[in-house]
This record gives sequence, C-alpha cells and structure tokens, in this order.
Amino acid sequence: MPSPQNSFESLKCCVIIPTYNNAQKLEAVIQDVLQYTHAVLIVNDGSSDSTAEILNNYNSLEIIQLSKNRGKGKALLAGIKQAYKLGYNYAISIDSDGQHLAKDFQLFLDKIAEKPNILIVGARNMTAYGIPSGSSFGHNFSNFWFKFETGKALPDTQSGFRLYPLKEMNNRHFYTNRYEFEIESLVRLSWAGVEIDWVPINVLYPDDRITHFRKFWDFFRISILNTVLVIVALFWIKPRDLFRSLKRGEAKRIFREQILRTQDSNSKIATAIGFGFFMGIFPIWGFQMLVAIFFASIFRLNKVIVLIAANISIPPLIPFLLYLSYLGGGLLLNQSIGLGFSTQFDFKNIKNDLFQYYVGAIAFSIILGLLGGFVSYILLFFFRKEIKTSENRK
Repeated sequence: MPSPQNSFESLKCCVIIPTYNNAQKLEAVIQDVLQYTHAVLIVNDGSSDSTAEILNNYNSLEIIQLSKNRGKGKALLAGIKQAYKLGYNYAISIDSDGQHLAKDFQLFLDKIAEKPNILIVGARNMTAYGIPSGSSFGHNFSNFWFKFETGKALPDTQSGFRLYPLKEMNNRHFYTNRYEFEIESLVRLSWAGVEIDWVPINVLYPDDRITHFRKFWDFFRISILNTVLVIVALFWIKPRDLFRSLKRGEAKRIFREQILRTQDSNSKIATAIGFGFFMGIFPIWGFQMLVAIFFASIFRLNKVIVLIAANISIPPLIPFLLYLSYLGGGLLLNQSIGLGFSTQFDFKNIKNDLFQYYVGAIAFSIILGLLGGFVSYILLFFFRKEIKTSENRK
C-alpha cells in the first residue's frame, strides 16, 4: 500500500483547511495534517482571534487571507479555486475544530484511486456516544431531502470532511456562502452527473470544541435552499433526466420496467394514463410536462406513464386538439359555431376566441382524462394480470 504522502502526490491531491476563530484547535489540526502531506491550503475566513499569528508560523504552506468573514462556503470555494490554479486534481476539506482526524485521509485516497473524478463524503457514525442530538436531527433531515432531490442515498450529507474533484467544482457557479454550500455542492454535482460515494470516518466532539453553526439561522438557510432545490428537481431535473434516458435509446427498457412490470395496481395505472391525457390537453402550453411531473410526484403516480400519456398533444395532433377545444368552448358558451376563429382581427374578437378556446380546452381535458382513465382501466382489467402487492390488498 502506498504511503499517504505518495498517494497525495500521484493523485495530485491537496488538503484545504477553512478556518474562522478556531485558534485554540487550529495548530493541532495543522500538525495532524502535516504528518501525511505538505500540500496544504489554509483559508483564514476573516478571523478576529489569534489565527493570523498562528499562520505566520507556516509560511511554507499556501495561506489565503480573506479580509472579512465570508462564510464556510466562500472560504472553501476560495481554497478550491486556488488549488485548481496550482494544478491539483482533488482537494480534501477538513474542519479546523478538531473533530476530524487526518489518519482517515488514506480512505479517501484509496477510493479516488479506485474510482477517479468522483466526490467522496466522509460519513460519521451518528449513533456513536458523544454525538450531539441536534447534529443527529440535522443529519437525518439533510439526508432525506438529498435523496428526494437526487434519487440517491448518502449516509451523511452534512459532513465537512470530503474529497472534491476540482475540475467539476471549478466549472460551475455556486450561490450559497455558508454551511448550506455543502448541501448545494452535493446536489448540484449529482445533477451534473458526478458520482458521489462515501467512506466511514472517525469523529471527535470534545467538550471545548467551538462551532459557528447557528442553530436557528443556518438551519433556516438550509431549509430555504432545500425548498429551492426541490422545486428545481421536480420542475426541471427529473423531467430532464427522463427525457435524456429516452434519447439514449432506453425506451424499451423503460417501457418494460416502468409499465409492463410495474407493481402499481390497474386502477393506479389507469389514473396515471387519465391524468396524462388531462395534462396533455390542459391549456398551459410549454409547461404541461413540467406540471405533469410535479403533480405525478405529489400523488405518487408513475411518472413515465403520465409523460407518455401526456404526449397525446404531439405536433400532428395539436391542430385538431386546438380546433376541437375551440368548438367545445362554443357549445358550452352557446356561441355560434363556424369553421374557424373570427375573421375580423381586433382585440375584442381575439379575446373572445381565446376565452372560447380556454373554456373548451379545460372541459375537453377533463372529459378526455376521465374517458382515457376509464377505458384504460377496462382494458387493463381484461388484458393485464394484476400484481398482488400489500398495497393492492388493502
């Protein structure tokens, strides 16, 4: 097994230590890290204690001084950008409060040698003695939302002990400054297709440990971030990933796994088909698929079936659907039904035609959705053997 020093050099990996007012622990952390590598960047995030004096003793290391406190996210990014400029491929971030142990570096190095260009998180054992109860709650909360936003599971999404792939980090702009950056970076790199893995690490929570995590405000900021990420995931990322998989020629596999072998009951499949038909006609052109995915996720309908059914509004059918909606609106509004829209081009006629179309489209989408769901259920009842699951037996 290669020594950590050799591994750091061969993999072009460095260590980044962001620090803010942790002078009492900082020197011990630096000395611990230097046992394994001298490729170290320390980011002083505007500390007002004796941090600057301590760092004067380490002139051989790369020291980045921020004139004022910018937050952990900004400090990490400053270190990441500098490390990338210096030619490193990877950077391991370690907190300066003494909770992480440099002896765990080798776990990251072994993993990245096996699987290059991934992001690795050091996962703490949150059931160990001495872990604060608040940390355990935040840990579970964060893990849940990460899985919802990405579809992937990680045992510890809040750990600051990580290995970052610098090229992937340097190629994108991040929006958060403080502790929530660690969540944003995980989610957005996952969305970008970067694989994320983990290694088990040791962790210490000494009585004199200093933390700058503000339980209310930082938790509030993380909650706001997760709200934004959930909206983006539902309205953009999940539809994007589905369409990409279809473009990659995976239609047969998706049809087989998501439709033919689905565990959903016949009634739930029929509901997904009917809802897809409804969304395909409902007059919110340009947003139909996004809204369909959003509500399919909310009501736990098969998103693939919903999207396929929503494509009833494919281009060859659109003129007929528009015209039928317009005629239906005329019937509902007791308007005289001609062969087309008003021939006189003025604001009043355009407004009346659009109103007639919208009324008809809403009614048409409801009727077609109900009819499509009903007919689908009848066909499924006769031609599909329903899979008996615990949900179906309830």
